[in-house]
Amino acid sequence: MNAPSSPSTGVPSSGSDDKSSGFAAEFKDAVTLRAFGLVLGGLLVQLAFVVSYVGAFHSPTPHRIPVAVVAPQQASAKIVAQLDALSGDPVDATAAPSAEAARRWVLTRKADAAFLFDATGAEDTLLVASAGGPSVSQTAAQIAQKIETAQKRRITVTDIRPPNPGDGRGMTSFYLVLGWVIGGYLTATIMGMAAGSRPANRQRTLIRLGVLALYAAVSGIAGAAVVGPVFDALDGHFWALSGIGALVVLASAATALALQTLLGLLGTGLVILLFVVLGNPSSGGVYPAPLLPSFWSAIGQILPPGAGTTLVRNTVYFSGHAVTAALWVLGAYAVGGAALAWAASWRNELRRRAAPATEPEAPAQQTLPTS
Repeated sequence: MNAPSSPSTGVPSSGSDDKSSGFAAEFKDAVTLRAFGLVLGGLLVQLAFVVSYVGAFHSPTPHRIPVAVVAPQQASAKIVAQLDALSGDPVDATAAPSAEAARRWVLTRKADAAFLFDATGAEDTLLVASAGGPSVSQTAAQIAQKIETAQKRRITVTDIRPPNPGDGRGMTSFYLVLGWVIGGYLTATIMGMAAGSRPANRQRTLIRLGVLALYAAVSGIAGAAVVGPVFDALDGHFWALSGIGALVVLASAATALALQTLLGLLGTGLVILLFVVLGNPSSGGVYPAPLLPSFWSAIGQILPPGAGTTLVRNTVYFSGHAVTAALWVLGAYAVGGAALAWAASWRNELRRRAAPATEPEAPAQQTLPTS
């Protein structure tokens, strides 16, 4: 039998040769330097994720937990000195003028715990507010119990601000902010990758920022509804949480849009590195700053996950005290991200205009033979 011929050329074709050359060509086309770089980048992000989370959480150790000390003047300085001299520097003790002042320090986040010395007996009191982070309250209680046992005294731990019954371990604030941050940068990324999207110019960037602002407002209301009326975890602060959510989402989305406009695909990787790989374990959601290693403790509150978690917790449980820094951080990401996105799109416009125009050559016309 004759081998089948190509319908266009009439030349016999070999099925096995086509398969061999086809696979080799596909493999060469698929395994490019760009593809290798993307896979390598994914591996590095994966390893960074593991290193960051394990590094932050593998061995929580107390470091300079702020503690207020209430005692008679003669004993106060001695107790403060003893606490500050503990091995490993787990406590940062400060004398408070009265029990009421120490209680106020805990509720305004100036201190994580307050030690009340009983000068007439052998039973002291430790005030904690576990809504600000149960792990810190438990650690402070363990340190106090160890010291009291050595001194042949007893300690009573009083939680003056526990989490809401629906908040369990006090983790709702962290999970809420985590959802807002992820939603913000994912939406910005999807808008840049959607079918029909064009390279960002200034007008298109302004349109995208407007859409992201609307999305942020809706996300804030939706998140507040979930943790409030739906699950009754963080109730009683619906509109405050809605505003916080809008700010967190806009900060995440605007920063993602800016980095992606400025750096392209590399910008998406940088967003994941900042917000997920570094931002989540350092946020204070699982272990607050006094229990984290120094690197994670230092960066936690300058990234949106940490600032957002602090803002939600302190708004719901501590009457909005100690939130100014968090508001500034989130506002800087939102405004700075929007400004950088607009500037980056303008830069891209100028580059496209300066690039030489390269028009594709017209295909050569074939002259048909005349009869």
